Amino acid sequence: MPSIDFSAITDDLIRIFLLGALGFSLAMLITPAYTYLAYRYQFWKKIRSQAITGETAKVFTKLHAAKHRRNIPTMAGVIALLTVGLVTLAFNWSREQTWLPLAAMLGAGAIGLADDIINIRGMGQGNAGLRSSLKFWLITLVALVSGWYMYTKLGYDSIHIAFIGQWVLGWWLVPLFAFVVVATANAVNITDGLDGLAGGLLVSAFAAFGTVAFLQGNFGLAGFCLTIVGALLSYVWFNIFPARFFMGDVGSFALGTALGVVAMLTDTLLLLPVIGGVFVLEVSSSLIQILSKRLRGGKKIFLSAPIHHHFEALGWPETKVTMRFWVFGQVMAVLGIVLALLGGSV
Repeated sequence: MPSIDFSAITDDLIRIFLLGALGFSLAMLITPAYTYLAYRYQFWKKIRSQAITGETAKVFTKLHAAKHRRNIPTMAGVIALLTVGLVTLAFNWSREQTWLPLAAMLGAGAIGLADDIINIRGMGQGNAGLRSSLKFWLITLVALVSGWYMYTKLGYDSIHIAFIGQWVLGWWLVPLFAFVVVATANAVNITDGLDGLAGGLLVSAFAAFGTVAFLQGNFGLAGFCLTIVGALLSYVWFNIFPARFFMGDVGSFALGTALGVVAMLTDTLLLLPVIGGVFVLEVSSSLIQILSKRLRGGKKIFLSAPIHHHFEALGWPETKVTMRFWVFGQVMAVLGIVLALLGGSV
């Protein structure tokens, strides 16, 4: 593989890191305003009381009894959305590289925002928010429109298969795109269950995809990823145990959607399960648990799902679960970059 002449792209490299620094700085400046409003108007998150299969979530409720007694605001994901939106529109606008991930992120964020508002006002039942089916179809609509744009306006019609080459899909790229985005958005949403967990994992994932985009020469997309990394580092600063606030569905759906879109735009779809290995583990554990309950008369595989709650139930402190999952996520992110280099994705 030929070496990269970094001297020829120094300006782009500096610009990308400056976008990340700007994302961090702006998010840090916005956070006090959000915090004031969140505590002033009581954006308290209603903790779920039911499992997705309908029964009372006894193990989860016991594990998080202290959080039940403590008012913690949600919806902090709006900080990241505002930050990334402002920085991208002002300094990193590109029809080919940043318009689609930004638009998809904001669209999914709007759905998550509605869910969070219903949660805060206590208008939902059980899990306190929009019905799961409604959220699913709304996110799917955003994903389908985004996939259509990628196919018809940006001209994508294939995916890269490592060590083989391009596999032309034609219009089938649109439903594939939608599946990837919906799956990633929901996986991140499911993972967002412990202080700092989803935020730290997303930092690793976006840093990895930003590196891949940079090595591909997609500097606008790399800058978009680093802007998100900067905003998320600010979020994690305040979300580390004990969390000052939660990102809410506005953050998890928006950032999960953006992650799926970035994977498609970098043509590294098959690396997404590697770089996002913890997200795959989390959503898989939830699916296994649901299937086990329905097919085995209510019997469970895990003490509680998703799997981070299983380790809590085994006696691991919340911080230990979070940090060990972070380490696993970082290892998988580096592995993903290595596979991108070896498989011809860059």
